[in-house]
Amino acid sequence: MQIKAAVVRETSAPFVVETLTLDEPRADEILVRIVGAGVCHTDMVVRDQGYPVPLPLVLGHEGSGVVERVGANVKTLQPGDHVVLSYANCGHCTNCLSGAPGYCESFYDQNFGGQRTDGSTPYKDAEGHAVCGCFFNQSSFGTHALVSERNAIKIPKDVPLELMGPLGCGIQTGAGAIMNALKPGVGSSIAVFGAGSVGLSAIMAAKAVGCTQIIAVDMNDARLELARELGATHVINPASSNTLDKIREISGGGVQFSLECTSHPKVLRQAVDCLRIPGVCGLVGAAPLGTEASLDMNTVLFGRTLRGIIEGDSVPKVFIPQLIELWRAGRFPFDRLVKYYALEDINQAVADSESGVVLKPILKP
Repeated sequence: MQIKAAVVRETSAPFVVETLTLDEPRADEILVRIVGAGVCHTDMVVRDQGYPVPLPLVLGHEGSGVVERVGANVKTLQPGDHVVLSYANCGHCTNCLSGAPGYCESFYDQNFGGQRTDGSTPYKDAEGHAVCGCFFNQSSFGTHALVSERNAIKIPKDVPLELMGPLGCGIQTGAGAIMNALKPGVGSSIAVFGAGSVGLSAIMAAKAVGCTQIIAVDMNDARLELARELGATHVINPASSNTLDKIREISGGGVQFSLECTSHPKVLRQAVDCLRIPGVCGLVGAAPLGTEASLDMNTVLFGRTLRGIIEGDSVPKVFIPQLIELWRAGRFPFDRLVKYYALEDINQAVADSESGVVLKPILKP
């Protein structure tokens, strides 16, 4: 079938909306008509080849839509179902079977390979040349996507489908880092470095689980003001305050938890150094491959922990419905982060995201 999709053909080049031919679904695949697709920082990292994925390529990994066709082996979904699309995993390695699909032993190949696991790609351009796709097993920057049962999460039909796509990655990453990974107790303290969509999702989650000191750190005063509205008890702009001194002053020596969302090595150092003994720092910021950071080994030696967190330690089929119910209850208002764009305006959406004008652009094909 013919579809429209946004294609990146050269490193750091603008997206071009093209007509592509998309394969019919195989026996284990599902065809989804995309209704909304969030734009995520990771899409930009791959566009710039910070994670090298073959080009030309259709990106997008926060899709939501309607199931149109299913393959013969698909058991749990049917045409007409509303779904959120999340990350891919093999489903049979030790980590997947242990309930940790975000740490699938083939996670990188499954999500960043640019093709099916058999080496094929479902896209061809107008000249008949192959275009890479299957990004996070969806490539949702288009009118349609091919996915699997494992990364398509059925959701209720009475919620706004176009809003729900970012739950599949960025929103669940921030919220899950708090709720599933760090698990701060009621009355605990946390500092969140970076008040983008991931950091603000973490702040909303920290409020929901009962943290009583929630410190947001960001260079953008408008984002800090929104952070206050969404649950931050204190805000710090490093341009006007010494971040570490201010956190220690607010928290009485250091916070119990911190979350690094910016992918900057110097910020990661601050996120570790601001911890009390024994505190835990979670790392979710996606830096280009090969990025290194330095730490004082004695800071870690004295009981502090630094741990990476992929996709919020979430099992999407469990966690995404939980986030939807929190949103319904008014306790997780992630809709305040979004702005909608037509697919043809993807380059404006990306520019607005990178400049900080918009927190979470959502494309509506």
